[in-house]
Formats: sequence, structure tokens, C-alpha cells
Amino acid sequence: MKTVQPIRDHAKIDAMKKALLCKSERNYFLFVLGINVGMRISDLLPLRIGDLMGTHLVVQEKKTGKRKRFFINNQLRHEIEQYTVGRAPEEYVFPSRKGGHISRIQAYYILNDAAREVGLDNIGTHTLRKTFGYFHYKRYKDVALLQQLFNHASPSITLRYIGITQDEIDDTLADFFL
Repeated sequence: MKTVQPIRDHAKIDAMKKALLCKSERNYFLFVLGINVGMRISDLLPLRIGDLMGTHLVVQEKKTGKRKRFFINNQLRHEIEQYTVGRAPEEYVFPSRKGGHISRIQAYYILNDAAREVGLDNIGTHTLRKTFGYFHYKRYKDVALLQQLFNHASPSITLRYIGITQDEIDDTLADFFL
């Protein structure tokens, strides 16, 4: 299994949004929601329109069984309102043409196709969550809060997960030469 990375560049995030929107509004919204709430793909895909209507997105995490609340800020609320206009509360947020919601595998292909188009590699469904974590950490520098958000056992796991540990190692080697 390959290790996926967060997207560390705002320009690449914008390029991904553009590439996904060209294909479909659903694919674009999958990316936008994923990088803005930091949920696992297994918790994102089965969401229904009604789940997005409150001030918080509340889910029972499949992996941990824990109940999590994700605040929906004004910018994300605007995206949600645009995407859900005219849709019934019981509809899946990410519907499949075959019925039900798209699969994890389909989400992977959607993200990978767009990534290839914009010149990114090491992208997968976890990239959404890792990108959220990476930028949250860069902005707030609060690994304890991020550790709690992700339900990780230690700060070192969180930093390694979002790629900060590798970034710091790389930085120490950038100008190291004997």
C-alpha cells in the first residue's frame, strides 16, 4: 500500500478544485467538503443532504465508533447551499449512477484522475483528511487540538500523519552538506 500525502500548496488545491469541477459538481464538492472537515472518506461518502443542514456535521465514526461534531463555517455553508439546492434531505450527498452513494474506490479514482491532470502524485482518499490536518496545523500550530480532532493516540502520530515530521526532516537536510 502506498503512502499518500497532503496537498501542501494552495495553487495545487485550486487546480484540483478546477479539474474536479470540470468533471462534475459532485466530484468538486467531495474534495471541498473533505479538505474542510477532515473526516475519513468512510464517514463522508454515506452522508445525506439532511446531514449538512445544521450548524455542525455530526457523524458516528465508522473506524472508532465515536460520535464526532464538525463545525460548518460560513464559507463551507455557502458551498453546501450551492451544492444542495433543490435536493431532498434523504438523498445521498455523493450519489452513484448505480444507486446509493459512490464507493471508496470510485472516490479514489476521481481524486487520482484530477491529481494526475494537475501534476500531483501520492494522492488518495486520505489526502483530503491529511490536507485538512496539514493546513490546520500550519495555521494554528496546535498539535494537541488536531490530535483530538483526529482521535490519534499521540502528537507524534498526528505530525507524522499530516506529513509535518517528514517536512521537518527534509528542512534539516536542505542545506546540510559535509
